[in-house]
Amino acid sequence: MRRRLLVTVMVLVATVLVGLGVPLAVTGARAATQRLFQDRLIDTVRFASLAQRPLVENDLSSFTQDIRRYDEVHDITVALVVRGPIVLTGSRPLDGLPDPDRVGAALAGRRSEPYPTVWPWQSDPMLLAEPVVVDGDVRGAVVTVSPTGATRENLLVEWLVVLVGAVIALGLAALGALPVVRWIMRPVQRLDTAMVQVASAALSGRPVEPVGEIVGPPELRRLTRTFDQMTAEVSRVLATQRAFVADASHQLRNFLQALRSRMVNLAGGGVGGPGGMNAPGEEYGAAMEELDRLERVLFELLELAKAEGSPTDLHLVDLDAAVAKSFETWQVLAEDGGVRLCKEGITGLSTYAPAGAMDNVLDPLLDNAIKFSPAGTEITVRIDLDQRLVDDPYVVLTVCDHGPGMPANELERATDRFWRSPNQHNVDGTGLGLAIAQAHARRCAGDLQLELPEGGGLRVVVRLPAAASPNGDTAMLEAL
Repeated sequence: MRRRLLVTVMVLVATVLVGLGVPLAVTGARAATQRLFQDRLIDTVRFASLAQRPLVENDLSSFTQDIRRYDEVHDITVALVVRGPIVLTGSRPLDGLPDPDRVGAALAGRRSEPYPTVWPWQSDPMLLAEPVVVDGDVRGAVVTVSPTGATRENLLVEWLVVLVGAVIALGLAALGALPVVRWIMRPVQRLDTAMVQVASAALSGRPVEPVGEIVGPPELRRLTRTFDQMTAEVSRVLATQRAFVADASHQLRNFLQALRSRMVNLAGGGVGGPGGMNAPGEEYGAAMEELDRLERVLFELLELAKAEGSPTDLHLVDLDAAVAKSFETWQVLAEDGGVRLCKEGITGLSTYAPAGAMDNVLDPLLDNAIKFSPAGTEITVRIDLDQRLVDDPYVVLTVCDHGPGMPANELERATDRFWRSPNQHNVDGTGLGLAIAQAHARRCAGDLQLELPEGGGLRVVVRLPAAASPNGDTAMLEAL
């Protein structure tokens, strides 16, 4: 590809040189012909004037001497002819006139016309003829026959200089174009290599090495950045799918094995056992519990897969309304556990999120908080505005409970799929709630972190990009 581009550049440069060189050569030939014509025309007209008196006096001796001396000095043949045409005298013997038409035109009284362009490959001499007019009558014509060898040699030299200059320019263009072509083609070559590697790397689970090209035209650099973003997204999606399949297969295998054991016992192993006729009922209840857990895991796995998928259209979400909706959903369960739900912070804040994303962020957090909060405590949902970055403010949504919390070394693992604290295995759950909440927070261009507040419990901090409130940004600032 680099070679083809270089050849294309050289062809373009050669075309430009030919387009400039050929007109230059033609113009030079025409200019040299015009100079030679003007120089010879002046001498021809002068000899035509000198020939008037010798023709009248019928004495050509002095004229013949003049033209012979001129011929000896300039190597130009001069002759005086009359109608016929007949050569009366000349600076040297003439076997014939090379251009009888011009001689005939001069004997008819017409002046010499501009001469055709002399080309290096022509060898004909330049013949000019001027009429000799005495008292208004054309008495004859003076003819000059000039060799064109010197002019043709000069033209060849000029053309050779132009050709050498064109070759040098072409060589310089090649030397200059080579690094430019390399500069242009380097991102393309890197992209070509990356395209070959991306499929195998992505499918095998290996990270795709980014092109990361920092040289080349701006358009190609933008293309490489877009390509890197695309390959990173493809790798992320494939990794998510692999993790989803691995997690789903592992968890479902466990539930199916437990369900199979329950069904085997229900089929006959438990009928004659110590439990008597009640054993099948117990096994049936346990099997239904396993089915409930299986259904819950499947639902949450699908929700997690949806959260980790591609971003969807964002909508303006009123955070006060979203919290109120979640409170309404979980209020009954909180009252059953003797827990009170309360909201604090700034009102009127909003963010952009996909449809249903805020519900999927708040519901797992409130579910966990209610599940682990002792009776008589409260769960606080607080909304604040972080404006440390004026051009990029964030809404900070925190859910704080007064439950047992967890050790500090487990905070980072708590958002992993299916991870559960060793101290909480007796609590019903799938270990997917915090992972789902974090995935939906990231869909909103935010993030989720766990903290241990003073006084015990657990605080979940969700940071989301702030959007304008219904009354505009000014209303948000006045709320502070």
